[in-house]
Amino acid sequence: MQLIKFNNVSFTYHQHEALSDINFEVNEGDYVGVIGPNGSGKTTLLRLLLGLLHPQKGEILLLGEPVVTGHNTAQIGYLPQKITQAETRFPMTVEEVAQLGCVGSKTWLPFLSSTQHKSVLEALETVGLSDHRRNLVSELSGGQQQRVFIAKALAGKPKLLILDEPTVGIDVAAQAQFYELLKKLNTELGMTIVLVTHDIDVVVNEVTTVLCVNQTLIYHGSSDNFVKGDYLAKLYGQGKKFVMHAH
Repeated sequence: MQLIKFNNVSFTYHQHEALSDINFEVNEGDYVGVIGPNGSGKTTLLRLLLGLLHPQKGEILLLGEPVVTGHNTAQIGYLPQKITQAETRFPMTVEEVAQLGCVGSKTWLPFLSSTQHKSVLEALETVGLSDHRRNLVSELSGGQQQRVFIAKALAGKPKLLILDEPTVGIDVAAQAQFYELLKKLNTELGMTIVLVTHDIDVVVNEVTTVLCVNQTLIYHGSSDNFVKGDYLAKLYGQGKKFVMHAH
């Protein structure tokens, strides 16, 4: 099943072309790593997919329908690049933060249904935080806090999980656990994941499909073929050296 389709999508900021004629598809069950240098258009691509921006050219389909804010974008679970200090220090428990993932335009926290409460508990179980559901988020480590917000994203039963540089500021051990969780979500639960990252190791060792952008689409295909090709030079320029680590 096709979840995302970019069809000749272009977007310009004040005469600066951020993306030009982007074409790709993401199917159900894919684990996609989006990579590109700073200013390559990765953030713009995410904002277009989330319905926060609209293409000046082309079309974006989500679940077979044009992206409309608050409609089919409700099928997306989203973890932004940086969780703010206000979000982590506000006196809310792990379970209360996860419940926010069920809140929509017609729902308020005190009136979550039994089905929604069950979804929250399942999400916390999935990320391994059931035993911490009564803890304040501020009491947790950085890696655990990221998993809380993954649970929040999962609680709404999305079809697609999007993560923007999710391991920034997390120590190496917590990063390894985080990527183990993402692999579990993808392989065991069939969750479709789109992960934006600067980490070449992650692209090589974790994801199954690589999407390279630098205003135009440089590459879209398997991670194996990405490693074999000369795509890093096209992305970052000749003369750059990258050290790959086998996990």
